[in-house]
Amino acid sequence: MSDQMIFKRYEIKYMLNREQLERIKEGMVEHMITDEHGRSTICSLYFDTPDFLLARRSLEHPVYKEKLRLRSYGVTDDNSQVFVELKKKYQSVVYKRRVRMSSRKANDYLYKGKHPMNTQITREIDYAMKNYSGIRPAVLLSYEREAYYDKSNHEFRVTFDSNILWRDHNLTLGSGIYGEPLLEEDQFLMEVKTADAIPLWFVKLLNENHLYKTSFSKYGSAYETLCRNHRQEEARKVHLVG
Repeated sequence: MSDQMIFKRYEIKYMLNREQLERIKEGMVEHMITDEHGRSTICSLYFDTPDFLLARRSLEHPVYKEKLRLRSYGVTDDNSQVFVELKKKYQSVVYKRRVRMSSRKANDYLYKGKHPMNTQITREIDYAMKNYSGIRPAVLLSYEREAYYDKSNHEFRVTFDSNILWRDHNLTLGSGIYGEPLLEEDQFLMEVKTADAIPLWFVKLLNENHLYKTSFSKYGSAYETLCRNHRQEEARKVHLVG
């Protein structure tokens, strides 16, 4: 696997209950197999400005938006391999640039400005970090993921995410899997990722299970929950004073 990766694709999201999840997975058996990560725990540390500019833009559904994050598969130590990612979305197309390096090098890069390499991707990441004043770690998200790809078209992928947790403290990828849930216990997020059209067999599967695309941002939802918690805490303080 290359240390630098570039993706250009559509990402379409669906919210499923457990029964729909099982029916979709049954319908995929003939066509799809698990990818190299298969079932895994993903941790994503999102960076943002002090006033959460990137989160707010994500929720506004603009023509163009971007996110900067540090991603790992599971809890890390200094030698674990992680990905520094710049994810852009323009007119519904997702462009993702990411660079793989050790957790130690990623921390030196993002927090101390020590460049592990000089490439087009790192230059884009550098520009984003300079463009957003005061950018720093803001929210850590973790979730369980099952990932599959089409046997005849590896560009068509389907992932299922569950146990999506978020927190705004202890913001390191090595500090454990815990946080506040974003979904109900019986909810699952399915993401369809493709560079072209969705295969007809999968469209039929969606229609049979009455599934329709939804707009859901993990990071945006975490930010909304953070704001709601803050408002509730302020209201509680006012009540106690009163």
